[in-house]
This record gives sequence, structure tokens and C-alpha cells, in this order.
Amino acid sequence: MTVAPPHPCRPLDEPRPPRDHRLRRRRRQWYECVLGWPTAPVTGEGPLELLTGVRFDALGMPAAVGFSVLGRLPATGPVALDVPARKMWFLTAAGSADELPELLAWLEWGDIALDLEPLGQGGRIVAPVPVSPPGIRWREAVEAVWVRPPDPGREVEPTLPATGLGGDGGAPDLVRLVSAAATECHRARLLRAGVARRDQPPGDRPRGPEDQALAFSYASRMSAGTRPRSLTL
Repeated sequence: MTVAPPHPCRPLDEPRPPRDHRLRRRRRQWYECVLGWPTAPVTGEGPLELLTGVRFDALGMPAAVGFSVLGRLPATGPVALDVPARKMWFLTAAGSADELPELLAWLEWGDIALDLEPLGQGGRIVAPVPVSPPGIRWREAVEAVWVRPPDPGREVEPTLPATGLGGDGGAPDLVRLVSAAATECHRARLLRAGVARRDQPPGDRPRGPEDQALAFSYASRMSAGTRPRSLTL
């Protein structure tokens, strides 16, 4: 009679993994097994990260700019907020990060410095808490959270902004998302410059592009819907 050996078990004196490690493992299982999203190898005490350029790319911007964009676009696809970094990530279709420079040039934002960070192949973002606590106030969170979470059991690709008018799955066209993000980045930059100028004596105020009135490119204003209705896309 053959007796199967018992499964190895944890020695009684072996310490349990730290709580942070257990949470990280559960989150990895949720992303990889429930959503089917690849995660990056974890080194040391670093947070769990999601790989971009596989199922999706990501467009990052300052959190304050991101909230303004959310107010302008009722549908965007999944959106994550990295609270410690004060950055918001809009998930976009895989390959869209490579399109951003040409898209900004077409929208006539190519020569303007914007706080936009595209992540594609080889990039990674901090994995948010899988399910945000009900009633959470985003500005009171202490880690990465979902502002507009993905739907478990639903393919993410149809919900992501992609090039071409009218995104599938209720998501906006990528042009409209980039246009709104560029507009809000530029607005925030000029507002910061205006505040800095008001804090200086009149004789010491520098003169430069920030002295000009808030201006938006023609193509960007059309796609964002700020032109007359007869001229909008």
C-alpha cells in the first residue's frame, strides 16, 4: 500500500508574510485572474504595478487637471488616481501613446509644453486598490485608487479611447480626450503663471508668453466643443 506524503506546510515558527505583502498578492490575483491584466515583477517594498502597452496604454496628467477633464468628459474608460504622486491616469487603447506627438501637433499644441505623460510598451503605473471603499473622497485617499473603475468580466479594449470619431463602449474618441487634457493643462499653466506674477512687485514681473491671454488652438477648440456648434466635429 502506497501512502501519499502530506503536503508541505508552513513551520509553526515561520513568520507570516507582512500584511502589505498579503494585500499586494491579493491585488495581483485580482488583476491577473479577474481582469486578465499583466502585472510587473515586484522588487523589495515597491507597490504592485500594471504593465502598459499590452492591454492598454495610459495618459498621465496632474491630478487637478485630471479632475477638470473628468468634468468635461462624462465617459472616458477606466481612470486611476495615484494619490501619492498626485497624478491621474486615463487608460487608452494600446498603441495610442505613440500617436500622441502627432495628435498634439494636429491639434496645434505641438509647440506648447504640456504636463502630459503617455505610457505605452514597457511602461507601468501603480495598481490602484481593486475596489474603492464606498463613499471615498478621492482627495482624502492615501494610495492609488480607481476614480472610474474597470468592469470585471468585461473586456477593457472596447471601453478605451482610440483614434477615430466616436469611441466604442461609450468611451470618447482619443482626439477629444487629448484635446480636453491639453486645454486643461494649458489653462492650469497660465493660471499658475498669473498667480506667480501677482505675488511679484510690478517692476519685477517677467514678460513672456504667459502675458498673453488664454488662447486655444483652432483644432483643439473644435474637437473640445468650444467652437460654435456649426464648426464643431
